[in-house]
Amino acid sequence: MRILLISGIVFVHVPFNPATSPFLGTNGWFDWLRVFLGDSLFRVGVPCLSMISGYLLFRKGMQSFDYGKTLQSKAKTVLLPFLLWNLGLFAAVWLVQSVGIGQGYFHDVHGSSVRDTLTLAFATEDLPVNLPLYFLRDLIVCIALSPLLALLVRRFAVPTLAILFVFAVLPGVAIPIVIKKTILFSFTMGIFLALRGADLKMLDRFAVPGTVVTIAAALALSIAQYQSGPDYPWMVDLARNALSMLGAFGFWMISAIAIRSRTGQRLAATGSLSFWIFCAHYPVLMVLWMVWNKIAGVSAYPVFYLGAVALTLTVMVITNALAMRLMPPLYQVLTGSRGRKEKLANATASRSVGAGHSPIEPNLSQQRR
Repeated sequence: MRILLISGIVFVHVPFNPATSPFLGTNGWFDWLRVFLGDSLFRVGVPCLSMISGYLLFRKGMQSFDYGKTLQSKAKTVLLPFLLWNLGLFAAVWLVQSVGIGQGYFHDVHGSSVRDTLTLAFATEDLPVNLPLYFLRDLIVCIALSPLLALLVRRFAVPTLAILFVFAVLPGVAIPIVIKKTILFSFTMGIFLALRGADLKMLDRFAVPGTVVTIAAALALSIAQYQSGPDYPWMVDLARNALSMLGAFGFWMISAIAIRSRTGQRLAATGSLSFWIFCAHYPVLMVLWMVWNKIAGVSAYPVFYLGAVALTLTVMVITNALAMRLMPPLYQVLTGSRGRKEKLANATASRSVGAGHSPIEPNLSQQRR
């Protein structure tokens, strides 16, 4: 699910300007497709990833949860990568803007106030300069609150989830401690499912109808968005927020189908590549956008859109492999030691194969996560 969702998030962040907005309808059905992929279907990505994070944090139960060790571990696997990737891009943008390059593409890092600089560097109040990394920032907040959230869902599950869902789904209502309010509900829902020992594989029997319903809901939402955007009416915005959270269950059922295929099994084995894509795709997309505007301007935007996604994912695969091979210590730091876990998992799988056991079939549910 991670590699599928994060690859989908790349579509969410393909840049455009007012002259290439999908809501102008310049490119007909292709503009609607952009809305469907980037503002409907794959908006599920971040809430779904946060639900997975909450679930995995408490998958062994409350009695096995050690808050101190969790904070220590997440400082290495979440906080440190956030700082390195965001501050690295912050420094790069500051340098190019100081010589008059890149204005209008990234936020004004070189000439910003102290308050704005802190936000761009550390996401203190709003989006960081490496925009997608707001998720890591909000995830850190959720992890810090995790004992309280776990206590609430153990004693007052229904009111807690209901209140968080209402706050998350209502347009114009903010939750100041997080940048994207849907993350707090989704993370808490993940905790709830873990502590209740929910058998998520029960949903697998509904995989086909669940997949159809999820895609149909995303299609319906995208049609409403395309007809009413870019400033969505209240009801459309409400539906957008609701689908982004509830769609996580739909994607779980989609993964029940995908994991049974050879391609799905290969994707499940990509390991730390998904985290690499998540942290690095945005700067690559923006550089491609800068180059495209110098070469072609606003013409042939569909070519840029498809080419940027394909080229970015290709660059991510190549640079991930090179970094893993040529500078493994740095790679481990940048991916929060996910590469080390991947090697351990591969070694365990190899031993299982040697003992006559399949490394895939017994753990399909785990691979999906």
